[in-house]
Amino acid sequence: MKRTFFTLIITTFVFSLLAQGTVKESLRMESKILGKDVEYSIYLPPDYQTSNRSYPIVYLLHGYTDDETGWVQFGEINRIADAAIAEGKIPPMIIAMPDAGLTWYINDYDGKVRYEDFFIQEFIPSIEKGFRVRSKKEFRGIAGLSMGGFGTLVLAMKHPNLFVAAAPLSAAIYPEEEVVGFDQERWDKVQGPMFGKGLVGEDRITEHWKANNPFFLAKKLGAESLKKVSYYFDCGDDDFLYKGNAAIHVLFRNMGVPHEFRMRDGRHNWTYWRTGIADALAFIGARFHR
Repeated sequence: MKRTFFTLIITTFVFSLLAQGTVKESLRMESKILGKDVEYSIYLPPDYQTSNRSYPIVYLLHGYTDDETGWVQFGEINRIADAAIAEGKIPPMIIAMPDAGLTWYINDYDGKVRYEDFFIQEFIPSIEKGFRVRSKKEFRGIAGLSMGGFGTLVLAMKHPNLFVAAAPLSAAIYPEEEVVGFDQERWDKVQGPMFGKGLVGEDRITEHWKANNPFFLAKKLGAESLKKVSYYFDCGDDDFLYKGNAAIHVLFRNMGVPHEFRMRDGRHNWTYWRTGIADALAFIGARFHR
């Protein structure tokens, strides 16, 4: 009897370690704001199919030139989340990954591409209606890499009543002096579509740019607004974006805004993000606890 009971315990333990979540890739959602269907992928935790409860959620944003499949195909987020849940490092959670194209997760300068409006007004409500999500700020987090790190930071700063925690990884954030000095071809190709093509030097520092720049936003919003969200920053010491990430850390420190800042050995690549995302999710997951 004792042997049978012991075997059952071991079997249950091993099964829990091997339990896998479900990934659904490239699902489609109609957007009236964008005037097209938007694809997204979603990770459901291992016990989602066998339980009736609702789950906290993290919106996980991809980088420039990637899409809704990036975090699964290259980031292996399902494997990492499965292991972290099995180890008790993070609570079971849903992870939603939308395709944002090259929008930087904001509305563009002339109002023709309103991705931020889509994300806030359509994507979040649709996901949280279609899946068993605990639809409250205290159970909603956001994270992302590079362009998605920029989107994570800007969306959390602009909408502090929606997110309990934000984890920008290798965020593509630039102080004013860097933006002024961008090569013209690079500006017109990468930033221009959302902020205005053909702008040169200081002309790039438009009101639209300021309204979507974390440094200007932080000063405009003030410490009390920023403190409504728990922030976790992570950037490699050999990443070309280290200056902006270090600068936002210094700014938050000077403003008295509590946050976590990590600068690990690494570059701007998937190896770095795969080794950091579990800690970022653990930071967010800790804020889900009561």
